[in-house]
Amino acid sequence: MNHKIDTGGLTFDVILDDVQTLNQWALEGRLDITKISYGVLPRVLDNYLLLNSGSALGSGVGPLLIKNEKLKTCLSGRQVKNIEDLLIAIPGEHTTAHLLFSLAYPNAKNKIFLRYNEIEDFVLKEKGLGVIIHENRFTYADKGLQKITDLGEYWENTTGKPIPLGGIVAKRTVDASIAGQVDKLIRQSIEYAYKHHHQELSAYVKKHAMEMSESVMRKHIDLYVNDYSLNLGEVGKNAVQKLLSVYQSNYPATKIIQENTFIQPGY
Repeated sequence: MNHKIDTGGLTFDVILDDVQTLNQWALEGRLDITKISYGVLPRVLDNYLLLNSGSALGSGVGPLLIKNEKLKTCLSGRQVKNIEDLLIAIPGEHTTAHLLFSLAYPNAKNKIFLRYNEIEDFVLKEKGLGVIIHENRFTYADKGLQKITDLGEYWENTTGKPIPLGGIVAKRTVDASIAGQVDKLIRQSIEYAYKHHHQELSAYVKKHAMEMSESVMRKHIDLYVNDYSLNLGEVGKNAVQKLLSVYQSNYPATKIIQENTFIQPGY
């Protein structure tokens, strides 16, 4: 986007939006190449292939279920005994956060789906519990909110795999050589950023970081951009395949294409 690397003649029309919006658009097949939550990947594999570069995946990076200590112990005249009794704010129906929460709390059906940056306020106003993602994991404690469950930790303990949060997919109808070129360019872009902006945040990041402080921006990048972002590798791919199989076990009615999930190397 900033013409820092040679794109080989490719130009990009970039749309920035909330991840749940991008997930919905992926279900509709609207964009040629798009970032998605891994939670929606099983439902879009008929139209998309996963790129090797650009993923957010790792250990200690998962969504958190949080509470307000001031939350009243009764709800609509009933005594609250279990988490399932409370209203839970989730950052989008098709997000990885929702998938992980559903695996950890299968009996919790009282949910509301909000934009991810609205959930802290929901919990602060004592409306219920919330599942937070992105930069909110760095800010919730300063606001007096408390962690109940680290859903990424739950996944890691259950599966022994790093947690796949989000990745970039290309439509299967996109020419294979173009998709491969974009895959390489994403990696080159991340490598350029590591080399030139490791100590300095770029103006592009600051412009699109909403209300994050610089320290939160740095923590966000350090946590979510890692070796898996450069290349999923075998460990990352195995984690993705594990997510697909877990999804299939929990949602058997969903038909998942598990062959040719990934863009082929060498494009």
